Amino acid sequence: MSKARKVIITCAPTGAIHTPSMSPHLPVTADEIADAAIAAAEAGAAILHLHARDPADGRPTQDPAFFVPFLQKIKAHTKAVINLTTGGSPHMTVHERMQPALTFKPEVASLNMGSMNFGLFPMLDRFKNFEHEWEREHLEKSRDLVFKNTYKDIETILRLGTENGTRFEFECYDISHLYNLAHFRDRGLVTGPLFVQSVFGILGGIGPHPEDLMHMRRTADRLFGNDYQWSILGAGKGQIALASIGAAMGSNVRVGLEDSLWIGPGKLAESSAQQVQRIRTVLEALNLEIATPDEARSMLALKGGDRVNF
Repeated sequence: MSKARKVIITCAPTGAIHTPSMSPHLPVTADEIADAAIAAAEAGAAILHLHARDPADGRPTQDPAFFVPFLQKIKAHTKAVINLTTGGSPHMTVHERMQPALTFKPEVASLNMGSMNFGLFPMLDRFKNFEHEWEREHLEKSRDLVFKNTYKDIETILRLGTENGTRFEFECYDISHLYNLAHFRDRGLVTGPLFVQSVFGILGGIGPHPEDLMHMRRTADRLFGNDYQWSILGAGKGQIALASIGAAMGSNVRVGLEDSLWIGPGKLAESSAQQVQRIRTVLEALNLEIATPDEARSMLALKGGDRVNF
């Protein structure tokens, strides 16, 4: 019999989409973020995709000073691959968004592969009470918001990241983003194996229907052949279902409270580790093996955790 396929679980324990008033379980302080990330790694996550928040009010921030405490704690307690966001928040400038990756030179950084409308305002229909006024404004302003990721922006992040030995989680919210990635590959600005994170269910991007997932897979196969590692990110209620479909088709998976606050219909997840354990149960039922951090490093051709700047 052939060997079981290894699957990389990425976990994103906090982010810039959900606000603190939406769930009492969303990590805000550096200690909360570190503890959530460590627990996710212990549950089986090989990669930790990290954002920071201002502990005063939970507002997303890309100030590197807010990253230092949790980066140091996570590195001291786990061998997981650290993936720092360059997405930050759609409300930030590209210069702001790049600072953590430039400062800390991680093994992996996320990179959004195109500009898009980024509609978070429908959550105002589900969440009515907010502790901080910025939370309501954050959602309302997304009615008139373009998440800017121009070709120049992407080129700049690619160039500066590559100089630091950082590779990328290419976040593709639509089919056009795959073509953008192929454009940069054809110009020699990126090399394989490409880590393609297909994102489903954000208003303004591709939808969460299984046929959308199939279309993403067919297009990526045609553009990149065997020179990519595919991963599935389902937003909201589609998190586990889409990851399960993708895994059965050969993908890696991403979970975490950045992407979904839920563990079941109407039931808030108590932690990102709970979501990691849920998708791990699915993967193991499919006779797939969970990749260790070092196996993920090999699969993605990463530089190693001893060559980062934290």
